[in-house]
Amino acid sequence: MLPNFGNLMKQMQEDMQKTQAQLAKITVEGTAGGGMVKVIANCQSQIVRVEIEPEVIDPQDKEMLEDLIVAATNQALEKASARSQEEMQKVMGPMLGNLPGGFKLPGMG
Repeated sequence: MLPNFGNLMKQMQEDMQKTQAQLAKITVEGTAGGGMVKVIANCQSQIVRVEIEPEVIDPQDKEMLEDLIVAATNQALEKASARSQEEMQKVMGPMLGNLPGGFKLPGMG
């Protein structure tokens, strides 16, 4: 007997909402310059904090600092995206296994 598709969709929506709230609390860190610049992001791709060691602040070479910030930010956002996908797969994976006829949603397996 096939599961009630309406109930399945409702449960998936509830689980996704819970997971989205959890993703806002999970943080990842990107670094550059040997850890001299750190960017912390949550798994909703929001920058939470930037930490810069004083030694890397050189008014004569602001471009280097800008590059380090960009590199650390990109690394943090890549990690956030990967972690977000992992967390969503934990929620969606078991439910997608219950879909009739091997039905797959794009991007989920």
